[in-house]
Amino acid sequence: MKRDIKKEAEQIINMFPRSNSETDPFKVLIETVLSQRTKDENTEKAFKSLFSRYKNVFEISKLNPEDLYDLIKPAGMYKQKSERIINISRILIEKYNGKVPDELGELIKLPGVGRKTANIVLYVSFGKEALAVDTHVHRISNRLGWVKTKTPEETEVQLKKIIPSELWGPLNGSMVNFGQKICKPISPKCMECFLKEVCPSKRVYKNKSR
Repeated sequence: MKRDIKKEAEQIINMFPRSNSETDPFKVLIETVLSQRTKDENTEKAFKSLFSRYKNVFEISKLNPEDLYDLIKPAGMYKQKSERIINISRILIEKYNGKVPDELGELIKLPGVGRKTANIVLYVSFGKEALAVDTHVHRISNRLGWVKTKTPEETEVQLKKIIPSELWGPLNGSMVNFGQKICKPISPKCMECFLKEVCPSKRVYKNKSR
């Protein structure tokens, strides 16, 4: 059976949609930094706590890292993230007049900002065609047999070759939802998955997903 990867990607996007209520570039950037290595609910708590106290890049740039510790502690790694958030804020003030740049090359110059974070900002805040590859996208793309790669960076390159650019942006959020609800890292629910007939990994997990 010939795979229609574009159709499979569209199905994931349609069945596991994820909207972004926040589009402000600075807030999206900081929220993504907070989300690193933690759960969505923890990110949300830290994000709301931070921006209920401080409103924008100018206020945060004047702080010391310890000023943020208690506010963002739910997100974990709070000392490291506090330092990154303040350093990012100061750089944005000094080099970009307080504005978040809308180019990948400039975004990844910021401390703690990798390609995934940069691509999320480009899509969510600037409406650009950008593919953010996190652990979910990397893992699921390989599990489904879309790609055979070892790193998220390799996955991004390969996915861009086989998935139309208009699907790049929404794919990340939908893959996260899909990975949390069905295609879980451990004991995925293969028998409930709408892609079970084409997924080459189903036979590996089918006895564990009952």
